[in-house]
Amino acid sequence: MVRTEPGEVYAVARHVRIAPQKARVVVDLIRGRSVEEAIGILRFTPRRASPIVRKVVESAAANAQENLGIARRDLVVSRAFVDAGPTLKRIHPRQRGQAFPILKRTSHITVVVRAREV
Repeated sequence: MVRTEPGEVYAVARHVRIAPQKARVVVDLIRGRSVEEAIGILRFTPRRASPIVRKVVESAAANAQENLGIARRDLVVSRAFVDAGPTLKRIHPRQRGQAFPILKRTSHITVVVRAREV
């Protein structure tokens, strides 16, 4: 559960199959920007996490529009962060009967938007 101030709305994508370290690079690009600018940046960022983060930003904007009646052009990404989700553990066979672990990491991506101060 995300702790929000009055006038803030959020969206969360949980158990996304991308490493948190890779998703954080993309999320750092949009923090503090307007929603329209953030979506524009994400549309042209050549990272695998970009379409996923863009979907979460659009969802948060839609939540704000639906729940609070705030127009999308008036929204700002106030907070955006990535937490580590559960890690899928797999085994890769190696020489002489050894087994090497493969850690398939997942992420919880959260975007909080609020109305722009005038």
